[in-house]
Amino acid sequence: MPERLMIGTRIRERRVLSGIRQSELAKQAGISPSYLNLIEHNRRRIGGKTLLKLAQALEVEPQVLSEGAEATLISALREAAGEPGVDGPELSRIEEFAGRFPGWAGLLTDLYRRTQGLERTIETLTDRLAHDPFLADSLHEVISSVTAIRSTSSILVETEALEPEWQARFHRNINEDSARLTEGAQALVKYLEGAPNRDAEVQSPQDEMHAFLAARGYHFEELERDVAGPRDVMRLLKDEAAQAMSTPAQSLTREVLLRYLADARALPLGPFLARVRTIGLRPDRLADATGVEIAQVFRRLAALPEDEVGPVGLVICDASGTLVFRKPIDGFDMPRLAGACALWPLYQVMAQPQVPLRARVRQVGRGGEVVGALAVAGLAAPAGFDRPALMQAHMLLLPDPGEASGGVHELGVSCRICPIKDCVARREPSIIAEGF
Repeated sequence: MPERLMIGTRIRERRVLSGIRQSELAKQAGISPSYLNLIEHNRRRIGGKTLLKLAQALEVEPQVLSEGAEATLISALREAAGEPGVDGPELSRIEEFAGRFPGWAGLLTDLYRRTQGLERTIETLTDRLAHDPFLADSLHEVISSVTAIRSTSSILVETEALEPEWQARFHRNINEDSARLTEGAQALVKYLEGAPNRDAEVQSPQDEMHAFLAARGYHFEELERDVAGPRDVMRLLKDEAAQAMSTPAQSLTREVLLRYLADARALPLGPFLARVRTIGLRPDRLADATGVEIAQVFRRLAALPEDEVGPVGLVICDASGTLVFRKPIDGFDMPRLAGACALWPLYQVMAQPQVPLRARVRQVGRGGEVVGALAVAGLAAPAGFDRPALMQAHMLLLPDPGEASGGVHELGVSCRICPIKDCVARREPSIIAEGF
């Protein structure tokens, strides 16, 4: 039943909670009990004056009856339901459920949000354990030290007659390996003491870079001016936020800002915004109109203020599949360290450089939101006699363009947290329990 027709259900629930008889409420509202009965069973529409009288008699705001205090619950329940299968929840009765049982509806939405939060924590922990280079190096150092100590001590125990000179050498080795083990263990403990969730602390130079860009909304007015140059990039790297970053993070940020500057020079903000307002978010047409590559249009759109063009996400990967740039958009999650889902259009275009691809995609188990994805691959650096050509793929993410743009392709975030069963692109087993 449409939500706008649930006013009667809300009136009945409020009346029962208030302990008012139907005939008494009808009298206060100036209508007959039979007409109120039809209203409460959603069989008659209710006029504005009658709604005001009923709200006054029930001592609630008219919006509570017309819109429903459960409007937020309905939205959250729809998100939790996603795209139900044959035995999924009855979406046609979701408004009735939220209206009649708001407590249960609230509990379900709270559990859904908690599950989503736990999944993201698992994702972050999995990334760190499986793909964090510092963690892998630290564990390798600890294990190597333990192995060396064990080997040396075995020689001392098992060798009955050992020359004093060799004995002293082995003792010295044990002392040095013990010191190395202590340093490695202390460094590992200090690193692991960092909060494991994605918001508490950045853990890599790339995370630091993205945190710096996100704090500015991925838009830099200083680099949009006609007179902007490399010196302005260096000034940005000297502010307090940039100085707090590690040296590798500053290096990564400098490269991104220099590319931003080149894009801003090729597509100046004012004229480019004017073309966007005329043409719309159509990267292919914008590229034709401006004479630049589609990938450069992607980057420029992702750098525009959100209040001008709305939400725009962007992800870039190199030829190895590593994500080197991530600007998120609601409804589409991106892994921080682990390899992303091989079904992403981002990777499909690698097989056909300069051939753009458009798709409507949805990440299974992430709320059921559909996102528009446009992808293209091309040269990042040309080949030379002493070096190979370097390829990059770009994928622009926009709000759902609608059914006219084609069907929806289901994909995941990364294999370790993907619930898709029997996926041909799976590289490793998922740690997410079945049941989706």
